[in-house]
Amino acid sequence: MSRQSFAVLITRPEPQASRFAAELSERFGPGLRLVISPLMRAVLLPCTPPEGPFAAVVLTSETGAKAAAGLAARIPRAFCVGERTAEAARAQGFHAMAAGGDAAALARLILSQPDTGPLLYLHGADRAADLAALLPGRRVVSQVVYRQEAQSLSDAALNLLHAADLVIVPLFSPRSARLFAAELPADAPPPVLVAISENARGVLPERLAARCVVADHPGAAAMLQAIDRTIAALPT
Repeated sequence: MSRQSFAVLITRPEPQASRFAAELSERFGPGLRLVISPLMRAVLLPCTPPEGPFAAVVLTSETGAKAAAGLAARIPRAFCVGERTAEAARAQGFHAMAAGGDAAALARLILSQPDTGPLLYLHGADRAADLAALLPGRRVVSQVVYRQEAQSLSDAALNLLHAADLVIVPLFSPRSARLFAAELPADAPPPVLVAISENARGVLPERLAARCVVADHPGAAAMLQAIDRTIAALPT
């Protein structure tokens, strides 16, 4: 197996998938074989929170920030899981603070700030962590403002899994990992998986978990580094 004989299958929702593909191409060169086949599609739900008042909005995704459009005039402050989410929140008019990229870091950020009132936590129907449980003593009102509809792998993705010598598949959440494991054809050669967290690796069947590398910490930058290490380990 040579470093020239692998491909990368990206299953993130859009627009994150195309952005990550661009980052991969910039890092590894335009000759990298890439296929984008999102396993989820975001569907925004009506965002009609209680009257409050609320001290801040809590956001754990860019999609949540988009769903919060129009709330900044009423609740100007936002605590965000990472810088990408914070950028999306600022685009909606929020004064956003970014944490270190996961729920634990977000909880630490919130707990480092004075408790000035209830928090409005806007999130998807599927959550990787119970943020309220990480905020003892803080008042948290949760609301589902979007859902991620599952999608099947495209024909191009299925062809890639069967035809490429080796396919590297980044997995950015436990749900992505579950969906990919369910979609992977039984007769396809096992790919190499790169998981964003141990939680994502932990939901995989044993045969796939054994071929899974875990990023050093949550976030796109660490995922790129983990993919880089995976590629560097291939024979030249």
